[in-house]
Amino acid sequence: MLLDRLDQLEVRYEEINELLLDMTVTSDIKRLMTLSKEQRYLERIVVVYRRYKELLASLSDLKEMLRDTDPEISEMAEMELSSVNEELPQLEEQLKLMLVPKDPNDDKNVIVEIRGAAGGDEGNIFAGDLFRMYTKYAEVKGWKIEMLGAEESEAGGYTQIEFMVNGDAVYSLLKYESGVHRVQRVPQTEAQGRIHTSTATVLVLPEAEELDFEIDMADIRIDTFCSSGPGGQSVNTTKSAVRLTHEPTGTVVQCQDGKSQHENKASALRMLRSRLYDALLQEKLDKEGVERKSKIGSGDRSEKIRTYNYPQNRVTDHRINFTIQQLDRVMEGKLEPVIEALLAEEQRRKLAGENE
Repeated sequence: MLLDRLDQLEVRYEEINELLLDMTVTSDIKRLMTLSKEQRYLERIVVVYRRYKELLASLSDLKEMLRDTDPEISEMAEMELSSVNEELPQLEEQLKLMLVPKDPNDDKNVIVEIRGAAGGDEGNIFAGDLFRMYTKYAEVKGWKIEMLGAEESEAGGYTQIEFMVNGDAVYSLLKYESGVHRVQRVPQTEAQGRIHTSTATVLVLPEAEELDFEIDMADIRIDTFCSSGPGGQSVNTTKSAVRLTHEPTGTVVQCQDGKSQHENKASALRMLRSRLYDALLQEKLDKEGVERKSKIGSGDRSEKIRTYNYPQNRVTDHRINFTIQQLDRVMEGKLEPVIEALLAEEQRRKLAGENE
């Protein structure tokens, strides 16, 4: 069953390679992008599968060499056979994981929104800390951060901040971050040294391209206004900030961090398209019901997903009961242990679902 499926994917991979040499395909930008994306996905699987087949084919030759009367040849064959028997099960497990249905958004860039929630000023300060954490993580991964909008808090941090993360397979790693993040620590303004609990919310949206979701501009109301800074004061006299309202759904986005009204409008359209695309995805997941509950990255976005406990230098992800005593490192962008644990659990659930 596994080999039949892999054979089909290899055939499809070769078909796509042929199609990408066809002038009628290369002249159709949308089809070219779709096929190129499928080719990149299949190539990873085909490379591993061909190595797997190569090892399988070598087994009979090695077994024949074991019976050779020359002791050097039989000894060499025995060592090689041992190596092949060790690598084959590893490749088989790797191929099983690769065949688990992939989230079609995994390769996308993301738009992230962080808001200070419970805890007043401390919630806003924590929102700023989370933004810094993701910025540091993006640096580690070689991703690029692009600011879309920010409302600074007078006490520090942000009441709301939106930014885009561009890079390789960003959504596949950051999709687990949507939800309520809770912090437990002594605020700088706390004279009695008491630990306070505050929260900030994180929303991670896959960037929607025009291929995914087209917007009818007739449905959008466009308003322009002057950019504002902390406390709402105007920071310029030109109406460069842009607010877009999608009238059929009431969805509103605004952008003011660009250098011009044109730049802000383009950024706001990307945000709006991604919000509307995400709403469609969430509606689809709600209909699927049980499947949604098994997906770590697509759960209820109002749920508390993680606690950052400063006195104990502890980070706990409540969805998978994962705890690590490295909060100081995590806040410096060393998120790998947490995200790797989430990835491993997601893969385990998917494999269990396929075997049921």
